[in-house]
Amino acid sequence: MVQYNVTGMSCAACSARVEKAVSKVQGVTSVSVSLLTNSMGVEGTADPSSVIKAVTDAGYGASEKSSAKDGGAAKSVANDDFLKDTETPKMKRRLIWSVIFLIPLLYIHMGYMVLGAPLPEFFAKDHLAMGIFQMLDTIIIMVINKKFFVSGIKGVMHKAPNMDTLVSMGAAAAFGYSTVMLFLMTDAIVVLNDRHLAMQYMDEFYFESAGTILTLITVGKTLESYSKGRTTDAIKGLMKLAPKTATLIRNGAEVEVGIEQVRQGDIFVVRPGENVPVDGVILEGNSAVNESALTGESIPVDKNPGDMVSAATINQSGFIRCEATRVGEDTTLSQIIQMVSDASATKAPIAKVADTVSGVFVPTVICLALITMVVWLLVGRPIGFALARGISVLVISCPCALGLATPVAIMVGNGMGARNGIMFKTAVSLEITGRTEIVALDKTGTITSGEPKVTDMIPSGVSETELLTLAYALEKKSEHPLARAILVKGQEENVKEDIEVDQFQALPGNGLSGTLNGSKLIGGNLKYIGQNAEVSDEIRKKADALAEDGKTPLFFAKDGKLIGIIAVADVIKEDSPQAVRELQKQGIHVVMLTGDNERTAKAIGRQAGVDEVIAGVLPEGKESVIRELKKKGRVAMVGDGINDAPALTRADIGVAIGAGTDIAIDAADVVLMKSRLSDVPAAIRLSRATLRNIHENLFWAFFYNVIGIPIAAGAWIHITGWEMNPMFGAAAMSLSSVCVVSNALRLNLFKVHDSHRDKAIKHKPRKASELEMEDNMTTNVTTAPTSPSAQVTEKPAIDEGKIIAVKTLNIEGMMCGHCEKMVKGALEALDGVEMAVASHEKGTAVVSLSAEVPDDVLTKAVESDEEYKVTGIA
Repeated sequence: MVQYNVTGMSCAACSARVEKAVSKVQGVTSVSVSLLTNSMGVEGTADPSSVIKAVTDAGYGASEKSSAKDGGAAKSVANDDFLKDTETPKMKRRLIWSVIFLIPLLYIHMGYMVLGAPLPEFFAKDHLAMGIFQMLDTIIIMVINKKFFVSGIKGVMHKAPNMDTLVSMGAAAAFGYSTVMLFLMTDAIVVLNDRHLAMQYMDEFYFESAGTILTLITVGKTLESYSKGRTTDAIKGLMKLAPKTATLIRNGAEVEVGIEQVRQGDIFVVRPGENVPVDGVILEGNSAVNESALTGESIPVDKNPGDMVSAATINQSGFIRCEATRVGEDTTLSQIIQMVSDASATKAPIAKVADTVSGVFVPTVICLALITMVVWLLVGRPIGFALARGISVLVISCPCALGLATPVAIMVGNGMGARNGIMFKTAVSLEITGRTEIVALDKTGTITSGEPKVTDMIPSGVSETELLTLAYALEKKSEHPLARAILVKGQEENVKEDIEVDQFQALPGNGLSGTLNGSKLIGGNLKYIGQNAEVSDEIRKKADALAEDGKTPLFFAKDGKLIGIIAVADVIKEDSPQAVRELQKQGIHVVMLTGDNERTAKAIGRQAGVDEVIAGVLPEGKESVIRELKKKGRVAMVGDGINDAPALTRADIGVAIGAGTDIAIDAADVVLMKSRLSDVPAAIRLSRATLRNIHENLFWAFFYNVIGIPIAAGAWIHITGWEMNPMFGAAAMSLSSVCVVSNALRLNLFKVHDSHRDKAIKHKPRKASELEMEDNMTTNVTTAPTSPSAQVTEKPAIDEGKIIAVKTLNIEGMMCGHCEKMVKGALEALDGVEMAVASHEKGTAVVSLSAEVPDDVLTKAVESDEEYKVTGIA
């Protein structure tokens, strides 16, 4: 998307005009114009000069936003300009001068003529001088607010009248009519010498209405400009945190340089209390880093060598030395700002309603004003009365409120998301997220932590400490994925680390063995331990119970006697069950997708509390499952890995966990910076609140015009006696936009993690044509599996037409789900292998082949990891 700054827009009719003009440019595939930020996003191959010419020809100004140069320095400036409020100071100056000249005008009309307040003697006796003063004073106010007239006339010349056209027409009509009355009064005084007639003409003056209309509209525009500036407060706060300098290590000395001079690979240092200048990896030192600027999480995160740090985060404790990995526009901070910038330049589908109305609103209002004047003249009312009704219709009508109803809410919603670590990439994603009916969760790294941990220790004849110490000593020399879980647990419990086993052996398909102080230690699965030590029925039942819960029981024995079981599993995150409950409270069907076997998947699904578990899903199978789920409702897919990218793209809304891969984040519509599953219901909650706010804004914008225009036209005079002065019409017009923007700002008070008011909502059913269109847009997609109807379903989705042979490998050494994944990954990396399903319980791997693959090649792939051994192929 190429972004442009657009100048000269004053209302929704303007943005609709610009959008229409640019959409006709050859090479433009989509365009969205934001009245809120005076920006435009254009997609396609169109030349920027052609786009700018189209905007200029439409009567507005345009310039391409700066691109990233010199290590991203220009990018930062561009973003700063994007967020900087330059309009409010100008509006304040206009308002101050307008008020200064409006006060004497109102004093003469309201104070002297209505209330009888005193005036200088020469004014009180010379009504002609009084009239000339009012005319000159009004002219000054009109000059101060000449922008209304310039923009309004341009709009008429380009056949695209806007809000400024209405304002300028109203003010010009009031001024013109009053000027005619002034000349008639002059004739009555100078020629006819009839002061009574002159006073009658003076009563027809509307100079104060012209001046007040312009001043009150300026009041509204100033308040609106200020409120619009407030919508980007969250991102402005982020930008203020970004350091302007960095301390680099050059030739062994510390050198302070501008942030734009930092390059990838540079070594920089950060002292306690300083901000991290760019994204990097810690080379030396330990610290606690406050990442609340990016994630919203106030608790500092401990950082050690090898850990990543991000720009704009605060180093709170230790001295750290880092290597720059991402600089300029590539830093996490710059990407967040870019997301918000892109989101503000896009348009939500719901905004189309307001755009459609705005396109015909101003011409319709002008016609209504003329009809109003003609009708009142036909019923015998004087021209001054009819003119006042027509002017009231012009100035009370407000297309601005319609144009602002959606973008201000979108901008505030995006800001709220940014503050809470929830990034919506576009306005469309912010709107559609709240309409989610089904959430599909990837298991590993999303529901679970993605790393095996010790969950249970069941000692037999020894203490837990002794069991862990002996297991730690034995596993310390193992490279098995589950060994790390025991090592981490041992370090947490401060077991003796200086114990070393002798005669260590890793026996594929069995386990480990070694000697310690003359005693033989063994560890492994039940089959191996059962051959070397007695395992009671009670222990076997406990092991089966652990396996039912998705855990892998590891048995340990000493000198032929069982000393206990240590269970290891990829545990679910602490907030996962609560997040699932919140989603269900919102009326959402929660599905878990995993490549694990049915037994493990079912156990994890039961712990998380999901509604449906789909097991045995390959990466391409996830995409197919999402396709099937979309037939039941709008689907949000939540994942973090490269293999989740196709499913994230296929889903209505793709949600990427922030700690996931760049590919997953790029494929997603929403990015969760905190990698917390509870942010999924929070994102849906925020989307619904934003959509609700948009509906409120649109309602009041339409309601205001539906009620205000008839009152201004005098439709109820015979019933209620209500007669609207044009000044009050201008005040109402100003307040309408202010009310819409103020209502949107209420979103800043919304608590995204408060689930007390969550409830299920009814969604409009998806049209079959929508699904058909999406299917036509996607090519090379794996054949979809059957619709998931059972609670737990195996989904090995492949194209059966490609399969020429199926082989079963008997494999020793697989002990858990992690072993299965390693074997599966090694086999599926081979050309000709369409799918591999490994089972550590059966000790087999079933391979589906689309081309001939020799047995020795399959064997070599599995045995590349010394933990596993192929004993036969059938």
